[in-house]
Amino acid sequence: MDKEKFVIEYDFKKVSPTLLWGFLSTAPGLEEWFADKVESNEKEFTFYWNKTPQVAHLVSSRVGVFVRFHWIEDDAERAFFEMRITTSELTGATMLSVTDFATPDEMEDLRELWDNEIERLQRRLGVL
Repeated sequence: MDKEKFVIEYDFKKVSPTLLWGFLSTAPGLEEWFADKVESNEKEFTFYWNKTPQVAHLVSSRVGVFVRFHWIEDDAERAFFEMRITTSELTGATMLSVTDFATPDEMEDLRELWDNEIERLQRRLGVL
């Protein structure tokens, strides 16, 4: 079954984009909210959940703007997950957009997983 791209946007209110960037782009930052443990070696990140590793390749990034990963075990070559920081022109709020791919039957679960993970990050940064 083909994977479909989806985007979810989260409001981080007045959190500094620079502060948020550290939580998205570094192993110690990602360990704070995304995985139990994170190791990085250049462009390869190993994420551990319950001592089970999953490896992702850092496909591209722009400092302070976005980071894009591809899971090594994912057969869908064009699939990735990306976290992008923007500032709302209307409110001045820091926004985080998450782009990911899922099959239709995985979509709801994956969206819920992102909601839970981002809520952890928002709590860590004092947004909630």
